[in-house]
Amino acid sequence: MTSNLIEVKNLKKHFKTPQGMLHAVDGISFTIEKGKTLGIVGESGCGKSTTGRAILRLLEPTEGEVIFDGVDVVTLDRKEMRKMRKDMQIIFQDPFSSLDPRKTVLQAISEPIIENGIIKQKKLVEEKVLEIMETVGLSERLINTFPHELDGGRRQRIGIARALAMNPKFIICDEPVSALDVSIQAQILNLLKKLQEEIGLTYIFITHDLSVVNHFSDDIAVMYLGQIVEKAPAEVLFNNPLHPYTKALLSAIPIPDINEKRERILLQGEIQSPVNLPDECRFAKRCPLMSDKCKSCIPELREIEPGHFVACSSLDNN
Repeated sequence: MTSNLIEVKNLKKHFKTPQGMLHAVDGISFTIEKGKTLGIVGESGCGKSTTGRAILRLLEPTEGEVIFDGVDVVTLDRKEMRKMRKDMQIIFQDPFSSLDPRKTVLQAISEPIIENGIIKQKKLVEEKVLEIMETVGLSERLINTFPHELDGGRRQRIGIARALAMNPKFIICDEPVSALDVSIQAQILNLLKKLQEEIGLTYIFITHDLSVVNHFSDDIAVMYLGQIVEKAPAEVLFNNPLHPYTKALLSAIPIPDINEKRERILLQGEIQSPVNLPDECRFAKRCPLMSDKCKSCIPELREIEPGHFVACSSLDNN
């Protein structure tokens, strides 16, 4: 029997625009076991980050349930949600813009500890900050430095330290390494993996980089225009992608071996607007397998094989 920490059911987030209703996230569902990582990938604008923010209620969901440790966080009032956020944290994409430039490393990391009354004595707060800094690989000598005095890798470590200050069970990593150099990316990913093994953290890892998510995630969900089109264990998804969009994404990953050849799938056609969406497959206009059925209904995410879910009408006859 599995032990799920997160269960998302039919989550939706819509925005009113002058042109109509924008379907940023449109009815996605998934579960994450304790201590595991779900990677969410897709093009810019597919709804990855909005999904993460809706789960934490940084954006209020339009509809759906987010069951965290047995509690539907969507139903909690402001005071109850504030308590719940101690267990649910986020690491933002840009380490510089997510930090207050007027606060030192000590002030930045201690802020959530003080605000939530976790530790009240000043000396003990500083000791806790030094302990967290050591955990994330920040030197003690940096405790009174400001964000502009540090490089991107150290800034991101501060962001991780701020999240860890609350002793959370669950962290959403929203493109945490996309703004960093490749060598620094590896350091941050190794740190996150190490923390997961030592503390038992559960992650959602949001990224557009499939090569990164493959090494970091247990399961991967592929999003397109607000919906999950394929979800499977990482190894299965890479070895046997079934959705045409997933196949196109995987074909774009650079290969380090110049002697190895891979056919690149170039998607043609117009990208569907997320505003006032018709009742048809959102990928239909770009899909090489498009049929009349694709234009008559929205395909449901269904289990093709154990643990492997796909939303594609072209597989119905397979």
